[in-house]
Amino acid sequence: MAIELFWLSGSPFAWRVMLGLEVKGLAYQARKLERSKGETRSPEFLAINPRGQVPVLRDGDVTVRESVAILAYLDRQYPEPPLFGRTGAEAAAIWQEVMESVLFLDRFDDFVLPMFFGEGAAKERQVLAVIPIIEAELDRLQRTLEARSWLAGPTLSAADIAAYPMVRSLLRAAEKPDAARFQQGFLRLRESHPAVGAWMARIEALPGYDRTFPPHWKQ
Repeated sequence: MAIELFWLSGSPFAWRVMLGLEVKGLAYQARKLERSKGETRSPEFLAINPRGQVPVLRDGDVTVRESVAILAYLDRQYPEPPLFGRTGAEAAAIWQEVMESVLFLDRFDDFVLPMFFGEGAAKERQVLAVIPIIEAELDRLQRTLEARSWLAGPTLSAADIAAYPMVRSLLRAAEKPDAARFQQGFLRLRESHPAVGAWMARIEALPGYDRTFPPHWKQ
């Protein structure tokens, strides 16, 4: 039975899983849901994930939700190429960066979602509070990527797959009209943080990357 992935276009969390599937060269059926049509709250989907959230991966009798848990499952079930390293030291370095993404980069959503939904004015306090946090995290990524090509070592890993979609979503959000009301330079990210920009370009050059790009962003 083919792997199934339930996802929303533009979800950075689902994007993580799609990148992982492409890096591993795994065929899968993309089950795109439409939140505006209530499909994430349908009885059929809630039977798969009672939280009504994506991503959810179904592989035969196994169903996994939460993006990092799905990446961990894929790496154990389909070990080549490895996403979490081959040694204990490699795994520790990768998991450290993955958790940095989960605990800190995922805070980017406090800026991204208000821009996506035109709520910049209504959530101004939230946005203003998170901008310095985002700037600090971008600076951290810049320092890390000045020293090496990938976040956790010499090769692509789950650390990069976990971080990239949120950084790219930040750029998308910075293009939105509401973003102009705030003093931030996220649109110039690739120039202001050149090592981050070069890292993004390496990910965007991966085979299969275009298949993971949110389809509604192409319009």
